[in-house]
Amino acid sequence: MPLSLQKPTNLPRPISWNLLRTHPTTKQSIPSFKNLIFKRVKVFSSLRTSLDCVSSDGGGVEKGLQPIRLPFVVRSSTKVTRFFWNGGCLEMVVVDGGSGSDDEDGLVRVVGSVVRDFFIPRDVSENYMEYVKWKLIHRVFSSALQVLATQAMFTAIGVGYSSSLPSAAALNWVLKDGLGRLSRCIYTASLASAFDTNLKRVRFATSVLFVGSIGLELLTPSFPRLFLLLATIANIAKQISLACYLATRSAVHQSFAKADNLGEISAKAQIQTVCFDILGLMLAALVNMWLARPQTGLHFFVYPFFASMDLFGIYQGLKHVHLQTLTKDRLEIILSTWIENGYVPSPAEVSEKEVIDFFGVKGKSLWPIRIGCINPKDQIIPNLSMKTIQSITDEDYYFVCMEIFKGIRRTEQHRILLSIREGAEAVHIIMGLLQACYIKRALVNNASNSSLEDWPVIVEDCKRCAERDIGNLIEQMVGMGWVVKNILLSKQEQGRYSFVCE
Repeated sequence: MPLSLQKPTNLPRPISWNLLRTHPTTKQSIPSFKNLIFKRVKVFSSLRTSLDCVSSDGGGVEKGLQPIRLPFVVRSSTKVTRFFWNGGCLEMVVVDGGSGSDDEDGLVRVVGSVVRDFFIPRDVSENYMEYVKWKLIHRVFSSALQVLATQAMFTAIGVGYSSSLPSAAALNWVLKDGLGRLSRCIYTASLASAFDTNLKRVRFATSVLFVGSIGLELLTPSFPRLFLLLATIANIAKQISLACYLATRSAVHQSFAKADNLGEISAKAQIQTVCFDILGLMLAALVNMWLARPQTGLHFFVYPFFASMDLFGIYQGLKHVHLQTLTKDRLEIILSTWIENGYVPSPAEVSEKEVIDFFGVKGKSLWPIRIGCINPKDQIIPNLSMKTIQSITDEDYYFVCMEIFKGIRRTEQHRILLSIREGAEAVHIIMGLLQACYIKRALVNNASNSSLEDWPVIVEDCKRCAERDIGNLIEQMVGMGWVVKNILLSKQEQGRYSFVCE
């Protein structure tokens, strides 16, 4: 139907409402607010339908008028409605969802929308759905493994047999749980800062530990005399994994929150976990029905497959966790990309590079950068760097020098040291690491011994480059969504020096 824009002559200023009329009329209906009511109209094939409305006095409106389409719509989770003015009343017309020509498609959309609202919070980042997909795989197989492991442990202590000793079994169970919780406290206290600086690496490493604990529990029926030892070691590994999960859960959820709706995301995560675990219980029940004797061949077929799917799911899920906080590793990736390519990478790009090296198997680069204080026991400061250290003033919040350390094979290797002064802010740390990255590029590009002799010149040139770029760099980092107000550093990287003027 062609649309025509008509403008009433009795109004002092033009309006932008589209007037849909099929027959011109000479009389303009004057709305009566006393008789104004709302009416929801169901549209079957299109908007070409009779949009008659009934006023409160029972009378209809003029049949010659087509409704005025008001310039706004209302969107809900299941449908989209639009407002029309028909001269005497205001109508709400469903224009999408819930009332299409295909009732089955409409029902699927409604059910899908309800399910989405039940599981998925509002105002989350685009990568959240991918994270939930891999979380489903991880939780289902993890829950199934726990059910099978618990069944195996019950068999190991003799539950269901007349010769079992319930009191001894209860004592062993309490003992293994107590040692597990004690180990959890020790682990949490010793690695508190690592949950922020190496969140993904620690999370995945503890997941591997958790899967290994399931394997130990599955071995208890084969070695019933070693039940207490195996169960205790497995429970210690489980408690450590649980401590890491609880410590990193808030940071993972915060990375998806676009409107500070952390509480809603946490609540939906609990719903997802419960539902996914129920699916895991059903999977474990099917495995028990499939295997007449669950322990026969379980270690060689079911456990490796379930464990692989569990770790694969959490590995892929962590790839879609894009943390906006800055650590030394993330900041070094950002600065290296800035120096080489001239732009600041997004959290998604940094996340892909960060997730790859969970166990440190990635090749070590030349001239690695370390943040911390000088340690004379393990490092040697060359004479070239002593001039840099001696020239420190009260206005400097950091200094960059060269150090020599002994690697794994007891061979001497060169490294760049960035030492931060007490009272330094995040901008000073960023500028210092930027200068260190410029120095690293200059030394790597010129690998000859002459570059070491030019160390003071390289340091000064790179410092000027860092001071030149720091303003534009931070501006682009903020534009890409990075949180630059604070840099998360590990316990070893938090060492500071104090300037003493004598």
